[in-house]
Amino acid sequence: MNSLVSPLLSFNRSFILFHNLLLLFLGFCNCHIPTTLEGPFLPVTVPFDPSLRGDTIDLPDTDPRVLRQVTGFEPEQISLSLSTTHESVWISWITGEYQIGYDIKPLDPKTVSSVVQYGTSKFELVNEAKGESLIYNQLYPFEGLENYTSGIIHHVRLTGLEASTLYYYQCGDPSLHAMSDIYYFRTMPISGPQSYPGRIAIVGDLGLTYNTTTTISHMTSNEPDLVLLLGDVTYANLYLTNGTGSNCYSCSFPQTPIHETYQPRWDYWGRFMQNLVSRVPIMVVEGNHEIEKQAGDKTFVAYSSRFAFPSKESGSPSTFYYSFNAGGIHFIMLGAYINYEKPGEQYKWLERDLANVDRSVTPWLVATWHPPWYSSYKAHYREAECMRVEIEDLLYSYGVDIVFNGHVHAYERSNRVYNYELDPCGPVYITIGDGGNREKMSIPFADEPGHCPDPSTTPDPYMGGFCATNFTSGPAAGKFCWDRQPDYSAFRESSFGYGILEVSLPSHPIPCAVQHNMVVEKLHSIN
Repeated sequence: MNSLVSPLLSFNRSFILFHNLLLLFLGFCNCHIPTTLEGPFLPVTVPFDPSLRGDTIDLPDTDPRVLRQVTGFEPEQISLSLSTTHESVWISWITGEYQIGYDIKPLDPKTVSSVVQYGTSKFELVNEAKGESLIYNQLYPFEGLENYTSGIIHHVRLTGLEASTLYYYQCGDPSLHAMSDIYYFRTMPISGPQSYPGRIAIVGDLGLTYNTTTTISHMTSNEPDLVLLLGDVTYANLYLTNGTGSNCYSCSFPQTPIHETYQPRWDYWGRFMQNLVSRVPIMVVEGNHEIEKQAGDKTFVAYSSRFAFPSKESGSPSTFYYSFNAGGIHFIMLGAYINYEKPGEQYKWLERDLANVDRSVTPWLVATWHPPWYSSYKAHYREAECMRVEIEDLLYSYGVDIVFNGHVHAYERSNRVYNYELDPCGPVYITIGDGGNREKMSIPFADEPGHCPDPSTTPDPYMGGFCATNFTSGPAAGKFCWDRQPDYSAFRESSFGYGILEVSLPSHPIPCAVQHNMVVEKLHSIN
């Protein structure tokens, strides 16, 4: 396996000390790593290398890594997620077997308890916490379509934890002698201007292909302290309920009465990911592949059921948007597939959350959601323009430093930008949208001849609305697309992989009241 490294970005003049340390870590990179204070950068496009695409075939259901390895009501698909501060984490798992077919009988969550035993010694799990359990169904009111009911999903919140501390735990139901092996995790550092996680892995549009396995293997070797998944988790909606899949659902199955999904792909994904996320917290935000419409017009049921979210702790009524601290970083996870307009609940929540951020405690303010606002690729070009129109001013007014998105299956890093114009106080936007899924790589750019989309085709098909019009100023004035790589686009490359976010301590004050230094590294994993 080879590794390629794209330029990193920093937000501090005093980058040279951290630069030297980073070179020791990378070893093979004998290059200057630029900072954003050196920018704005001239746009760079890396020519597409077909060898970077790798193997986009989904893992089959016979692969040992996705097979059920437990019996009875023993826990599987174990995962961690954070609460709002270092003092609390969520532990989730599944017991019992899912059912799929025409005559399914849901399990009763009350028959299995949700218990976590934990402590700072693996030989003395002296603390115990109890939680809640649920099941969900994916039902289709059409003849010939198979229905699904999940195993019992458990969510338990641990509280009163110490910062930067290693904890051991096991989960399950001790009364049934159905407890997991002993796992471990380390809590986040205390929030403060000089306290940060070591490495945060960031990935989008992950799926469960052989590319995915390469990405996760490479990610695991980098020993992240936290994983952010920017939507499009399993791509279960590229399958019919009978398990037949395709790289393009609408191309292969245009006559289906409803967009079907094959829910066991969620279980395969949970089993494959357990080795990493049973000890490293994963924070997820929804993507369009999680819509998964079913009977009663229900949507996003698997997404909202399988993961634990710090929604209540962060004052949010929804699994679509929430916030949390990881050391001196305040993360805001936003929903692009739920009402984001100014009178709406999400916008009001975002106003409250931003107003409550204390930049002396969490100097870094990072936002994430699935579809990018600033992408120069043809795929999904200006698709989320209505969301940008509603929310960009608010994020800018509170000095959001960096935004991470997925959706576009490629990598792109912006210069600091606001309302399509270079702005030293605007965020840097990073699209990192191909962790390895089976859909095609995003390769054409909207600024290439013949690739500028018709504006009428750009609105998001789920959210609707039309906000993307011709630019009114700048080099692209009067046009819908630029005729060259936009000035706001600093670096773009079609490849799959993930990113590592690292933060170093400040030495000098810098503009826009940002008193910190952050580095983003794009690591590509290729066969």
